[in-house]
Amino acid sequence: MEYDTYLMVTGVIREISMGNSCCSWMVTVATDDSDTVNFIVTGETQIIDNVRLRRGMRIAAFYDSTLPVPLIEPPQYRAELVTALRKDQNVMLSYFDENLVAEDNMLRLNLSPLTMIVTANGQRFRCSPENSYLLVYYTVTTRSIPPQTTPQKIVVMCPQE
Repeated sequence: MEYDTYLMVTGVIREISMGNSCCSWMVTVATDDSDTVNFIVTGETQIIDNVRLRRGMRIAAFYDSTLPVPLIEPPQYRAELVTALRKDQNVMLSYFDENLVAEDNMLRLNLSPLTMIVTANGQRFRCSPENSYLLVYYTVTTRSIPPQTTPQKIVVMCPQE
């Protein structure tokens, strides 16, 4: 699966209500920019670590920017991927090359023995993560170009076989 068309919204869950079926929910998020965005979360939405979403939780939700959306306020997107975030934690979903530099040159990864590297279903990833789409969790970066970080956790978005 390609993740190039995914866009991210981060914020705090303000409300969770029933969606159009028993397998869907409407999740209202107060974004970091003080806007409100609604996400439709279905049984097919990939939720990292299978955490139960709840009010007050800080999340990053990714949606496919190529899919049609209703022209309503607040905006409403279908969540493709959701992950919980800790306080002051950042996340980036991008393709990282053989030097572990993001495709847009906005982040370079410096791995440490403490960096947890797993697959999307939480299994230990035993190979090198370069040349892959990665969901990277980190807190601080350098002021260099590209910014560098030692990630806390990396989720390797393995291609469908």
